[in-house]
Amino acid sequence: MQPQANVSVNAVARGGSSYFDGGLLQLIGWRILGFLVTVCTFGICYPWALCMVYKWRINHTVIEGRRLKFTGSALGLFGLWIKWFFLCIVTLGIYSFWVGISLEKWKVKNTIFE
Repeated sequence: MQPQANVSVNAVARGGSSYFDGGLLQLIGWRILGFLVTVCTFGICYPWALCMVYKWRINHTVIEGRRLKFTGSALGLFGLWIKWFFLCIVTLGIYSFWVGISLEKWKVKNTIFE
């Protein structure tokens, strides 16, 4: 019990605690909406669905008392998506191993403190 108390005291001393304030029903709703948008557009708007869910997740995250904010746009991700798709075709699928890392780098690049 003692180490947990020290962790929260340290977090408060640095400016506040870290927490996530999103709810389960909100997450389910955003994911269903993202799924429906993706299916109805035959996958063309999948980058928009990803941005929508990721923005919800980041905007409900607080790190050491500072709320995070997602600044990425679906249009920016769509351009990358086209590039990644082309590279996967040219490399016969080999580049697909790097797409997940590239997506994570893009997410982090577009996440700031509010």
